[in-house]
Amino acid sequence: MRIVIVHEYVSVDGFAADAEGGLDWAAVGGDVDRRMLQELDGIDTMVLGARTYEIFAGFWPTPESKSELIADKLNGLRKVVFSTTLAAAPWGDWPAAELDASGRPAERIAQLKQEPGQAIVVWGSISLAQSLVKAGVVDEIWLGVAPVALGQGRPLFPERLDLRLSASETFADTGIMMLKYQVTANAT
Repeated sequence: MRIVIVHEYVSVDGFAADAEGGLDWAAVGGDVDRRMLQELDGIDTMVLGARTYEIFAGFWPTPESKSELIADKLNGLRKVVFSTTLAAAPWGDWPAAELDASGRPAERIAQLKQEPGQAIVVWGSISLAQSLVKAGVVDEIWLGVAPVALGQGRPLFPERLDLRLSASETFADTGIMMLKYQVTANAT
């Protein structure tokens, strides 16, 4: 069975977005991107919510991303976008994302987990990630902890979630600490 990974960047005080919904405080690149390039070897499906899809589609499949180390691998992933508002999910010159308007993302993720393939990653998409964690279909949480305290913002975990640390790595060039956790239990 495939695993589902929620990969988010958070502040040291646990926020996945600042009070305005921004992420400019999560400066990544360099060694973090080199590690992500390696991680992408074990991932073949990317899952996004509508807002994160719009952000990603506005950058990754465009000429502006050509200098990004992970661009080709990220663009080559199978993409599934959960949205009841989008009519289509194009991805530049790459194959379009599959659009799921069912309103039942946990059911679709459970189906995807049964298909042959590699890991499934949920990037950004805070509401979607929270709903999938609550539904119990997430296996791992990867947190890139940025060296900033925001004081307020949007928390990633609005409820208790029990985790077991499986790996950690510090990236001196950005100050990011990557923490990988296995989900052991959730609040539902």
